[in-house]
Amino acid sequence: MHVIADICVIPTTGELSLREPIARAHAILRASGLPVTLHAWGTNVEGPIERVLALIEALHRELHESGVPRVSTMIKLGSRTDKTQHMQDKLDAVESLLASEGETP
Repeated sequence: MHVIADICVIPTTGELSLREPIARAHAILRASGLPVTLHAWGTNVEGPIERVLALIEALHRELHESGVPRVSTMIKLGSRTDKTQHMQDKLDAVESLLASEGETP
């Protein structure tokens, strides 16, 4: 089953800035070979559900192994049975609608 996931990883390190462990987490996601898109409050990733869930497990494992004592992850998963949809398909559909209404995407 193909899924699109929105993942928000929150590493608790005791520091105010989380950009280093977040960058480490994103590097793990990118190294997976799955399509990933970083955004301000998380990352979108798509692929077979088994690979996406294994990747989330790997994120937790590798962050803990690097010294992060606590990791919380919020996940939204979407799947369809009528077609395989990709992240860019969803963006293109909204941008196309905005363009047809005369708005700039």
